[in-house]
Amino acid sequence: MARVSRTDPPVPAGLRPRLPSPLQPVRDERFERYGVRLLLKRDDLIHPDLVGNKWRKLAPNLARAEGRTLLTFGGAYSNHLRATAAAGRLLGLPTVGVVRGEELAGRPLNPSLARCAADGMRLHFAARSEYRRKREPAVLAALCRAAGAEGAYVVPEGGSNAAAVAGCRTLGEELSGRAEVAAVACGTGGTLAGLAAGLGPGARALGIPVLRGGFLDGEVRELQRAAFGGPRGSWSLDHRFHGGGYGRTGPQLDAFAEDFEERHGLPVERLYVAKLLAGLVALAAEGAFPPGTRLAAVVSGAPFPPPTTGAGAAQSAASR
Repeated sequence: MARVSRTDPPVPAGLRPRLPSPLQPVRDERFERYGVRLLLKRDDLIHPDLVGNKWRKLAPNLARAEGRTLLTFGGAYSNHLRATAAAGRLLGLPTVGVVRGEELAGRPLNPSLARCAADGMRLHFAARSEYRRKREPAVLAALCRAAGAEGAYVVPEGGSNAAAVAGCRTLGEELSGRAEVAAVACGTGGTLAGLAAGLGPGARALGIPVLRGGFLDGEVRELQRAAFGGPRGSWSLDHRFHGGGYGRTGPQLDAFAEDFEERHGLPVERLYVAKLLAGLVALAAEGAFPPGTRLAAVVSGAPFPPPTTGAGAAQSAASR
């Protein structure tokens, strides 16, 4: 991957982001009893279709695509696929989504993939064994051929590449001097890599992985090397709060998310944001944050489909 510089092409016009995203203080006794001040970095309000960190990661790649077909990867419920499809619709850019699991090809589309298709994304279902090897040049070339997208601009799964990491650096810059700890849920590590680079001295970034495996430490280091030439900022990962792996929640996490929604009127996305917030509550109780810490939790996504009832729905409607 080529190193990103400040001479990269400008972000495409027409996406109309809300930046910087709001930083919302909230009163929560689960943090206040330990002298910790909780702040919500509302990246979920950046753009109604490219929600949260997806805008920050996709915008630099859209500029680099220069009108070419955009091909990317994801699972059947991928937030990244939906955001890429929406970007294609907004910019008139052809998009192709390579979906993990060829067995899904003959089934009705779930709501997430149906949204992708409605936004004009052409879906190609790949065998799981082939999907796992998609980083290999020969396998990637074969997938592009099979999807009818040779010559496409390829964005990795989750959108994490050097351009995306540089785009996420602005997240850290927006929080610089406003929080001692900035925490984000992690799938592929790109947001954490950029966040840490932008925070500046005296602050650290904390990542809460939502997948099992403990592989993200190396991924974040490699992404920073590709984007900046080497390590940037202070960051760490806590691998204990994945809840069993990607896509797994369970009644305990659902109850936590519902309680948080009622307390703060915030619609809580379950696969990433709920795990982040639950992890931060546990860490506060463990004494992980010294008294006086300003703790910024990055709300990196919104529920899909949007809630239609309750406090979450009221907040969602107010945000549109």
